[in-house]
Amino acid sequence: MTTKEEYEYTPVAGTEESETTFNVTNGEVTIQSNKMTSESAEPTNRKFLYVAACVANLAGFVCGTSFGWTSPEIPKMKISHEAGNPLALALTKSEESWIGSLLPVGATLGPFIAGLTADKIGRKNTLLAGTVPFIVAFAIAAYATNPLLFFLMRFLCGLAVGVVFTVLPMYIGEIAEDEVRDSLGSFMQLFIVVGLLFSYALGPYMSIMAFNIACVVSPCVFLVVFYLFIPESPYFLIRENKDQAAQALMKLRSKSEEAIQEELEEIKASVEETLANKASFADIFKSKGLTKALTISVGLVSLQQLSGINIVLFYAQDIFTDAGSTIPADISTIIIGIVQVFASGATPIVVEKKGKRYLLLLSAVGMAVSQGALAVFFHVKSGGSDVSAISWLPVTCLVVYIITYCLGFGPLPWAVMGELFPGNIKSVASTVTAAGCWFLGFILTKYFSLVSDLIGQAGSFGIFAACCVGAGVFVYKYLPDTSGKSLQEIQDMLSGKSSSSDA
Repeated sequence: MTTKEEYEYTPVAGTEESETTFNVTNGEVTIQSNKMTSESAEPTNRKFLYVAACVANLAGFVCGTSFGWTSPEIPKMKISHEAGNPLALALTKSEESWIGSLLPVGATLGPFIAGLTADKIGRKNTLLAGTVPFIVAFAIAAYATNPLLFFLMRFLCGLAVGVVFTVLPMYIGEIAEDEVRDSLGSFMQLFIVVGLLFSYALGPYMSIMAFNIACVVSPCVFLVVFYLFIPESPYFLIRENKDQAAQALMKLRSKSEEAIQEELEEIKASVEETLANKASFADIFKSKGLTKALTISVGLVSLQQLSGINIVLFYAQDIFTDAGSTIPADISTIIIGIVQVFASGATPIVVEKKGKRYLLLLSAVGMAVSQGALAVFFHVKSGGSDVSAISWLPVTCLVVYIITYCLGFGPLPWAVMGELFPGNIKSVASTVTAAGCWFLGFILTKYFSLVSDLIGQAGSFGIFAACCVGAGVFVYKYLPDTSGKSLQEIQDMLSGKSSSSDA
């Protein structure tokens, strides 16, 4: 067990300094870098790496379809059986809240399962096994005629979501080259919102049975293609079989065995270092820097949930219907889905220029303003005033909310978490953080309808707006600017020590 007061980072692949020699001949200086020479031996070809990342992120796409599933499907279960509801009786408020909230319940448990299996059967096999509950869930929903079956369906989806959210970032981070790790890491958010758009665009126009059969297709495609064509993470393989790790790395890098030897040795050294210094959750509290890292990580994902994102995603169609917008509710949700796709696509470009802290602050301000305006709209409407002149406002507010959320508080809390913890503690810290995030998501989705009935939608969105203001204050006060900092420099900042670069 690690007992050191502070944690030291050790170099991993791509982080060590090059060995450079200077030769002087007849007054001319020749500079030669060993690292440059070895890396330029073969041309860089990342086509298969991007293909592998896209195939792996099909699991993220399936998560997105499950997130957006409730928006078009719950309204169909509120109508009469004669009008097409597969249930004998329309959903009650309590049943509706359970259908919305049981996904976060399953997602709370998923990370613990993933944390145990990812190191035992591998990242790839855990992702494959973790996607099976999606297939079972959508198959159940296609033929369900009882609310209890829909409860089971949502819980199974949540279990799969918890596994995917824990293991997919780990897998992508381990197969990616340093130069493209940030961009490949942003694929998950992009695929999730494309999955949401899939639900928003198809769900309203298909029966519950037909839509759920359509939802089964993507996890089946993922299972077949990912199993047959995409290799396991070299970081996992090298623990047991160096030859298999070399084969996987050759395929991912599209290079010869000789060309990948240096990176393979770096991976081996990194894994051995991590295994030698394996730490437990209790070790976090023995270090000032790690305690602060956990506080920041849990704080960011909690504020992500308190921004109301799951309420917007799960109940988008109901929100637009209640707002009385002149734009049909199903069209409004499709607009939201399209906006999400474009905003998520812009995030990796903007974050490289502005940094995570700036985007998180901008995100908090944008979400607070849009949620506050939506609260004012519902307050005016509930007072009996004519809001037809501003019926466009709900769509506009949610478009602004989605854009600013996707630029900051959507993808970046998870990216920040990846920077704050060293490798020997990252797995356990990620599990606890993800489980806490989804537990809070359960509380919010389960009781949103109840709270909304008590204080009205104006009060509900007013609370979310206040939480977004709190998110901005939290980021400004506690999150350091990590742009351009090494992992060791970030840990030094959290521990209150001066890094060498500041000397």
